[in-house]
Amino acid sequence: MNANALQAGLFVLVVVLLVKPVGVYLELVFERRQTLLDPILLPIERLIHRLVGIDCQREMDWKRYSVAFGIFGATNIVLLYLALRSEAWFPWFFPKVMTTPITPDLAANTAVSFATTTTWQAYAGETTMSYFSQLLMAGQNFLAGAAGLAVGVAFIRGYARQRTKELGNFWLDLIRAVLWVLLPVSFVGSLFLIAQGVPMNFGPYTVAHTLEGTTQIIAQGPVAALEFIKNLGTNGGGFFNANGAHPFENPTPLTNFIELLAIVVIPAALTHTFGRMVGRPRDGWVIFWTMTALFVAGLVLCTWAETSPPGLTKQLVGGNMEGKEVRFGATGSALAAVVTSNGATGSYNSMHDSFQPLGVTVPLVNMLLGEIVYGGLGTGLYGMIFVALIALFLGGLMIGRTPEHLGKQIGPPEMKIIAIYTLVGPVTVLALTALAVVTKPGLAGLTTNSGPHGFTEILFAYASAFANNGQSMAGLSANNIFYNTTTIIAMLAGRYILAVLALSFAGRFAAMSRRPPSSGTMPSDGFVFGVLLAGTTLLLGALNFLPALALGPIVGQFSTHS
Repeated sequence: MNANALQAGLFVLVVVLLVKPVGVYLELVFERRQTLLDPILLPIERLIHRLVGIDCQREMDWKRYSVAFGIFGATNIVLLYLALRSEAWFPWFFPKVMTTPITPDLAANTAVSFATTTTWQAYAGETTMSYFSQLLMAGQNFLAGAAGLAVGVAFIRGYARQRTKELGNFWLDLIRAVLWVLLPVSFVGSLFLIAQGVPMNFGPYTVAHTLEGTTQIIAQGPVAALEFIKNLGTNGGGFFNANGAHPFENPTPLTNFIELLAIVVIPAALTHTFGRMVGRPRDGWVIFWTMTALFVAGLVLCTWAETSPPGLTKQLVGGNMEGKEVRFGATGSALAAVVTSNGATGSYNSMHDSFQPLGVTVPLVNMLLGEIVYGGLGTGLYGMIFVALIALFLGGLMIGRTPEHLGKQIGPPEMKIIAIYTLVGPVTVLALTALAVVTKPGLAGLTTNSGPHGFTEILFAYASAFANNGQSMAGLSANNIFYNTTTIIAMLAGRYILAVLALSFAGRFAAMSRRPPSSGTMPSDGFVFGVLLAGTTLLLGALNFLPALALGPIVGQFSTHS
């Protein structure tokens, strides 16, 4: 247990140590200040501006920024759909073991999935996609991740600026996110993975002859090119069906540790970027430490559930190892489950369908809360800020003051945006889950499980799709018209409705003037506010989703104990 605690403690320590330097770097990049990479990347940036006709001096208000974000996403969806439907005509179609046809509904689902950083995969990559398609989706991991990061930075600018309608230029932010952040880190990370044994080739699959006289097809390919950016860009779609559990994607405990860091560090560092850009570093640190406290609490609970399973399995050495890789163990699997479910990255390294009910409750709750603990590129920060605004509103009611945040007043128009933002998730996830459990097409996906476990699988699927996460419990057969269509609805709502609401709120805040704090201002840079923020997070989760959780994993947990 000491070694298990050491691994988790070391992970949190490394994240804490990297938050400040990475946060400073992100501020330098998006505020167009000097960085060490400028001599190499500035000429490339200027060339791209000339080729696509970008006027980098022209900034956008929240409406134009939202339109640009939406047009970019829609274009990527259409291009991906056409490429997947025409896959057999493209080069590098080496795999000859294709078992899953790319139907129109599966192609549409996959296109939306990768364009929204969800990477929900209702297929097995090694038996469905060609090398060309895999690389095409690896490129989408860069673009979709950069677009999300751009929205997060624009949201921060709304807080930092005064008496203006401008939030920056989406295309400029997008290009800088790719060139200065995602591309250099992914290049170094991919080289590290190659050194650790992750394949990077374009050869045909290897046919091996076993001692029993049978043949085995060993899939390979340009895995390293996809693997690191899928984590860094908070995408999560695996080259192989087993995702991070496959030894070609994640061969050692060291690669597991580094890939999990790639998921967390940039979203966590955005809290420090936020504090610096608004001129209130302490506020950024309060948000970060609140996130970290919630992260540690979830990690402890999930690890305990998987290392101390009840019933007949409690005497097993190493805890509940069903569906887990020996090289990671129950602790490494629990760490990955908590990180990936908090980080909008479904790059799981174990089968969550085999987790204990209490163990799977942790990643499920993380996604239902909107992945506000670190979260995706940009999304986690503004998701937690919205929770902070609700906390300030509740605190303001207690002391009889109009709520404000960082010197800007939260009036009725802002509260309407906050209320809509808070309700989009529960309405979408619960409505789609209800539809699935009362219709034959929805219930047809439950091929192996029923009862509370089957309900949990359906709820988990829609929570994952809406949170743009992509992981599943793997016991739900989701490659049919019903689930391919309904998960598209969840993915689009989670990506675009929430982003537009965040940008509209940022636009209103950017137009305000910052007022100095008064005696009635609730401080948002101390321990008390951190406790209020954490409590509000749990309260919102309970009010929205406790009945649904009671029908699924909570009943399952009591059944297991009984």
